[in-house]
Amino acid sequence: MTLKLEDLDSRISIPELISELVPPQEFSKVSFESYIPDPNFETQLFAQKRALDFSKAVSKRLNLSQGLYLDGGFGVGKTHLLASTYHATQVSKVFGPFLAFTSLIGYLGFQSALEQLSKFRLICIDEFELDDPGDTMMMSRLLKELSAKGISFAATSNTPPNALGEGRFASDSFQREIQSVADKFEMVRIDGEDYRHRSSNYQFESVSSELEKLVSSKRLVKTSLKELLTFLGSIHQSRYAKVAEQFDSLVVLDIYEIQDQFEGLRLVSFIDRCYERGIAFGFTGESPADLFREDHVAGAYQKKYLRCRSRLHAMNSLDL
Repeated sequence: MTLKLEDLDSRISIPELISELVPPQEFSKVSFESYIPDPNFETQLFAQKRALDFSKAVSKRLNLSQGLYLDGGFGVGKTHLLASTYHATQVSKVFGPFLAFTSLIGYLGFQSALEQLSKFRLICIDEFELDDPGDTMMMSRLLKELSAKGISFAATSNTPPNALGEGRFASDSFQREIQSVADKFEMVRIDGEDYRHRSSNYQFESVSSELEKLVSSKRLVKTSLKELLTFLGSIHQSRYAKVAEQFDSLVVLDIYEIQDQFEGLRLVSFIDRCYERGIAFGFTGESPADLFREDHVAGAYQKKYLRCRSRLHAMNSLDL
C-alpha cells in the first residue's frame, strides 16, 4: 500500500504525546543482564553496576543520587544502559530523546509540560544536547523545578555536562545555567570502541525507478525530498513520531544537497523517529551521504548530522 504525505495524520493529543515516551523498539527488551561490558574497558562494567545501583535506589526511593549521566562515544552501550535503567526501575517513568522533551515544552508550553512530567518519578533523557541558549535556560529551569519535586533523572550524551553547549553559542554567557544542569547529575564515563565498527564512508544503494514493484503488504511512503522538507516544516517536531508510526518503508525521490540548515535539522529529527520505528529507507537522486552541506556537518551540529548519516545507512540496509 503506497501512501502520500497528505494521507498521514499528524494530529496528536497530550495522552498520545506522553505514551510515546518509551524506549524505541531496538531497546524495548534490553536489560542489565544483556549488556556485555568490554573487558578491555573497565568503565563499562562500572557504568553497568552504577546504573543498576541507581535503578534500585530510585525504586526504593533512596536519595543516593538524583541524577545519573552516562557520558561516552558512539556505540559503547549508553542507550542500552539507559533503557535498562528504565526497565528495571519500579516507579512511574518516561523515556525519550532530548528533542522529545524540548518539543513537548514547545508544543504544550512550559507550565503544561511541567505539569505532565511531574506525574513521573524517573525521567530518562537520551542524547542530551543543548543546541542554543533557549534550550539551555529552558532545560535548566525544567530540571530545577522537577528536582524540587523529588523526581530523578538519568541521561546519556556524547558530551560531558559541563561541556554542553560548547561550539554552539557563547557558552560563557550561560555558564551558570549550564552548571545548574550539570549539578543535577553524577557523571559516569564510559570508554570503549563503537561495537558496530561503523565506517564514515557509507555505500548507499538506490532503488529502481520501477517503484510500483516495491509495494507489498508493507505501508510505503513515496515522496520527493522537496515535498518531504515542506511537509516537515508545516508541522511541529513533536508530531514526527506520530507520523512515523503510520508507515513501514520510506522512499525519498530526487535527493539533493540541502542548503538550509533549519530544513536539514528537521530532517535529522524526522529520521531519528523513523530509525526508532525500524523503518526501511530507499532513495533516488544523489547519495544520502551528500544530503548535508559539509560546512554544516563540520559545524555546531556535527554529531546530529553524522548520526543521521549512520541511521540512514542502517535503514537503507533493510528490505523495503
